[in-house]
Amino acid sequence: MKIVACNSNRPLADAISAYLKLPMAKALIRRFSDMEVFVEIQENVRGEDVFVIQSTSYPTNDNLMELLVTLDALRRASARRVTAVIPYFGYARQDRKSAPRTPISAKLVANLITTAGADRVLTVDLHAGQIQGFFDIPTDNLFAAPVFVDDMRERFNSEDAMIVSPDVGGVVRARNIASRLNTDLAIIDKRRERAGVSEVMHIIGDVRDRTCILIDDIVDSAGTLCNAARALVDAGATSVCAYTTHGVLSGGAVARVSASPMTMLIITDSIAATEAVRVSNNIEQLTVAPLIAEAMRRISEESSVSTLFD
Repeated sequence: MKIVACNSNRPLADAISAYLKLPMAKALIRRFSDMEVFVEIQENVRGEDVFVIQSTSYPTNDNLMELLVTLDALRRASARRVTAVIPYFGYARQDRKSAPRTPISAKLVANLITTAGADRVLTVDLHAGQIQGFFDIPTDNLFAAPVFVDDMRERFNSEDAMIVSPDVGGVVRARNIASRLNTDLAIIDKRRERAGVSEVMHIIGDVRDRTCILIDDIVDSAGTLCNAARALVDAGATSVCAYTTHGVLSGGAVARVSASPMTMLIITDSIAATEAVRVSNNIEQLTVAPLIAEAMRRISEESSVSTLFD
């Protein structure tokens, strides 16, 4: 078993390596002067079980290209099996034709990863579960829910807490966490006028005098979460915080979160924290390194990954 780390999220790769007590394989991943990606695997991987760690976060296309070239290098180096470990799978929000003459980019990216040489994919909280079916190779989709639930049990009284889904599409995710905590569930019905802009319409459930915990998989512009937090406070919630797996936090999202009624936004380290995130007083990161590392160990040992969530 060998680990190769690309450049998008070295802190997470280092944490996974430390958990497994396995040093990184020597690999050179750099750019030519015109930003063309060059990869050289600097040790023998013939017949090895190799895991390549790379989130396809910002800059998405550069990081995706790094992953593809690394996969090709490992395949040509005769690795026995290559697993693409993608903590954050970019393009996941383009999982269907949202309008006439639009692409299904998630399927295109799945084809690229498979063609480049991946034998298996390991990822965390796909935006849409059906993306697993876009790959023609085995795909394991891990869930950050156990990490979130452990943190919630330390922070909140389950009798006062209430899990809230910020939209109808996230109800299954929120219900799973609510059942683990044995607490109530509320749903926010919203209408999205255009991409990146949302309007809260109605709250399904009584949130008065409750500590509301918003659950989502991706926070990008943070408009949805901030609007939801404001609506919950207006409806009588005593406080609002949010747990989101992937902290994309593009543009002015960090400032928007800081100015919102949310007391705290908790994200994971599936995407490397920017400087703005690191210095923010109401954004925290939880690590998914042990979760991913344990899944990698089980894949290498050909044992069950699903029992991680029993």
